[in-house]
This record gives sequence, structure tokens and C-alpha cells, in this order.
Amino acid sequence: MEHERVVARFTLEGVPDTDVDTHHFTTEDKLGLSMLRFQRAPCDDVVLIIHGLTTSSDMFIMPEHENLVRYLLDHGFTDVWTLDFRMSNRHPYNLMRHRYTMDDVAAFDMPAAVARIRQEVGDKRLHVICHCLGSVSFMMSLFGGAVEDITSVIANSVALTPRIPSWSRLKLSVAPFFVERVLDLPYLDPNASHEPILSRSGLVGRAVDLLHHECDVPACHMLSMMWGTGWPALYHHENLHDVTHARGGDLYGPTSVHYYRHVRKMVGAGGAVKYDPSDPRLDYLPDDYFEFAEEIETPVLLVTGENNHVFTDSNIVCYQRLESLAPGRHSLEVIPGYGHQDVFMGKDCARDVFPRFVRYLNAHRGERRPRWVHPHAEEATAPAAP
Repeated sequence: MEHERVVARFTLEGVPDTDVDTHHFTTEDKLGLSMLRFQRAPCDDVVLIIHGLTTSSDMFIMPEHENLVRYLLDHGFTDVWTLDFRMSNRHPYNLMRHRYTMDDVAAFDMPAAVARIRQEVGDKRLHVICHCLGSVSFMMSLFGGAVEDITSVIANSVALTPRIPSWSRLKLSVAPFFVERVLDLPYLDPNASHEPILSRSGLVGRAVDLLHHECDVPACHMLSMMWGTGWPALYHHENLHDVTHARGGDLYGPTSVHYYRHVRKMVGAGGAVKYDPSDPRLDYLPDDYFEFAEEIETPVLLVTGENNHVFTDSNIVCYQRLESLAPGRHSLEVIPGYGHQDVFMGKDCARDVFPRFVRYLNAHRGERRPRWVHPHAEEATAPAAP
């Protein structure tokens, strides 16, 4: 039986007194994606916010507490966009046994989204706030030269050096094969416990419930199985509003498991690399996304909760590596008392986290947009997918 819904799915009630428009666009590999634009007044510094795998724009506009979009609008950034790319639960692309990778997102989703924004805002400064695998994908797009003219980036939890706990490594080594070939499931679903008890998904949900006694929300248990290591793994219960915790099955959607294979390859490689270097569609992107790191002038604030049980110290390591390549260009913020997801979805983020973001954005207001010419500029246009 489905849980009782307290907050409407895909509601915009968390951002009042704002003009909201939906902007649709199509990627080179022929997916229809979308963005929400929240605008109170014209602004020379536009902000794009990007979610992670299985979430959506909804994680930034939750009505149960002061959310990131509202905070930005209230603090001088009056033109804010939220991207729903192919990993979003607002689109159907996770609900099949796809073979998309983060290379596809970097090559096709991110450039198309930025181009669509540029159609509306022209050459205004564009800042990006990104999270989880949306952060990895955007950073790959930026550092691979597929996206240019970005004034600043705030990347949460993980960027170009994914690192995970030992238990998560074990799960990554077996889960994709086990889910697709043994269980014969097209995707994993946080709401698996609501499926009939004798269905494959329903049995998985009940089995996971047996291993988790930290709360009475089955979706929370499934999310800890799908991501990270811990009870819970994605966040700290005490940081969440009760409503946010209860509606986890709405805020996080199902997902196919192929993205996990790309994460596994990156973890093994020690950094962001192509999943399939032989893919001709991606020839213009580097096989190793650190290849142009010294030349990319866009400053990045790497953020992580100090108790991150999903990507551990990934962004600390990424900061150290980027600092060795481009000393003084990038920054690091470790948020005390926070984990992976609660950095955006915690009930007290407007007190503990968002002011740090606004300080960083304000520090880069009025700066020129960094421009970088791809060393293979004549070849650096993504070809259309067959």
C-alpha cells in the first residue's frame, strides 16, 4: 500500500512570489529534457542548479523548510534555473535497462542546457551549483571542454575523484549484474516495499527492511541500500524535517543500475574517466577528465559534509588534486554535522549551509566569464548520436 502523501509531487509551492516557467530542450542524442526558471527580477548573475541521480528539481524547492531556490532569490540572485536532466525522476529515462553513462550526460545534457539558458539570458554571468552524479557529470562537461563560459561552480559531495566506503565498493562490484541478470529487474525503486509482496521488487524491499531498524520509513531503508554505507547512508535523520524524511519515496525515484558501472570504473581509476573510450560520439572529450585541469579557469568551490557516507572524502581529495595543478584557483568547504544529501535537503540548511554558497557566489559577482579554447577546437563539437 502506498504511503500517505503529505506534500504534492512536483509542487512549486515552496517558491512563492516568483514567476516560474518551464523550458524544454532536446539533446543531440534525442532526449527531451527540461528546466524550471524562477525569476523575480532581471539579474546579471544567473544561477543554474543541478540535482543528482534519482532526484530532481524538487530537492531544491521543498515547501517544508526554506529551500535553496528561495534562499537565492531572497539574497539577490533573482534569476535561478533548475535542470532536470536524464537522471531526473521527473523524466522516464531511469525506468528502463538503459546504457547511459555520465559521459552521455557530460556530452549531451549539460551543453544543451547551458545553450538553452544562453538563448534566454545572453552573455550574462552563469554560476552553477551541482550535486552528486550531477556534479560529476557537470564537472566532466566543464573540464572536458563541452561547456564553457561558466563564471563559478559549487560542487557538492563529489566531483572528479569519486571515492566510496568499502561496503559500497562491494555493492558496486555485484549489484549491477545481480539486479539485471539474477533478479531480472529493470531498475531499483525506493518504493519497492509498496509493491506486491511476492513480486521481485516487493521481495527486495522487504528483505532490505529486515536489515534496517533505524527508522520506520521503508524508502529510507532502500535508499541506504542503493547509495552509500550506513543506517541511514544518505543523510543524518536529525538534520531532516519529518515531512522530508517521510516523503523520501517521492523525492528520490527509481533508477537503472548502469550508472553504477561508470562510478565503479571511476573509483577504480582514481578519478573521472570515460566509460567507453572507443565510443566515436565522444571522441572530442578527453579519456581522463583531468587532462585540461590546469587550463580551465572557472573557479570551483568543492563542498562536502564532514560525515559523508556516500562519497566519503571525494571532494577533499579532488580539491587537493586540483590545488596541485592550479594553486589558489579552487576552494574547499567541509560542513560540520552534515552528510551527502542533507547539505541541500536539511531543515536548517538556510542557517548552516546556504549562507556559505551565497558568500562564494557574491565573491565572484562582477568577474569576467572565464573563456577557454579547446585544444582541438575544430573537432570539439559533439556529433549527433546515431
